[in-house]
Amino acid sequence: MPNLVNRLVIQELQHELGKAEGMVIVSFGGLTVKESETLRNQLAKKGATLSLVRNSLARIVLAERGFEATPEMLAGNTAIAYGNAEAAIHASKIFQGADVKKAGKVQIRGGVLEGKLLGAKDTIALADVPDRKTLNGKLVSLLVSGPRSLAMLLNAVPSAEARLLKARADQLEASGGAAPAS
Repeated sequence: MPNLVNRLVIQELQHELGKAEGMVIVSFGGLTVKESETLRNQLAKKGATLSLVRNSLARIVLAERGFEATPEMLAGNTAIAYGNAEAAIHASKIFQGADVKKAGKVQIRGGVLEGKLLGAKDTIALADVPDRKTLNGKLVSLLVSGPRSLAMLLNAVPSAEARLLKARADQLEASGGAAPAS
């Protein structure tokens, strides 16, 4: 039975992680306070919160949500970035960013997205998912391309006919205005 402090921490983690749509679980060792604060600020701008957690307590909270965390996922110094699904995707992008990768102090170990436990490779792959604005732009482009093509096609018929009539008029004018005998 966990002691009072652990029960309070578990209760807080249950409250915070229980409503999170997405999480990114990372190793979090060797960062200076300045690097840690910079990382937290970047995550906060994208709607994610970063918490250092004890592995045993994180395992309990994840198990209560129905996730069986692997020993590799919760080993050593562990932190969890959590928030809505989009915040988790942004967290993965931040952890895969050039600054963080260059330092080599933070490694993605796994994650949770919309009720599914992800391994390290799948969580890293989230960094390649385009953000909502990009996806919306692509969707609008797809929706507009059909009507635009149809409008261009319908406009091409009369304009081609007009060019043909203009060419025939120019031909008649060049030949002296007489219509050729057919």
